[in-house]
Amino acid sequence: MATTQQKPPRTRLISGPGMLLVWLYGVMVVGAVSRSVFQIATEFDRAPLAYTLSALAGLVYGFITYSLVRGGERARRAALVCCAAELAGVLVVGTWTLVEPSAFPDATVWSDYGMGYLFIPVLLPVSALYWLRRAEKRQPDAV
Repeated sequence: MATTQQKPPRTRLISGPGMLLVWLYGVMVVGAVSRSVFQIATEFDRAPLAYTLSALAGLVYGFITYSLVRGGERARRAALVCCAAELAGVLVVGTWTLVEPSAFPDATVWSDYGMGYLFIPVLLPVSALYWLRRAEKRQPDAV
């Protein structure tokens, strides 16, 4: 008789505060993607770097949202890497917009550390990184 090995239960990432993260990332997906699609379609030549970075931010937000909803260890690790990259992007672009404002004739989602989005772009990855690290500690032992 063949023995089937059961997979360990998938870690839920959207319980408690994780649900708020999913909601906030979902709002950011809609905001960043809709804004960048409109700007790329209507005035791309005005600020191509800014609009491309906003579209990239929207894609990152979408992937993180998907990973949080999917759950599991692989999704948790993927979300962790994306949140770290998102935080790095916010810090680099935020600093760049302050040091060299002429490089960005129009704002990105990450300009001035997300000031146009109530600083959610800088606070969200920090919160998500904390939540995802806590989820690792709650990870059930493998069977």
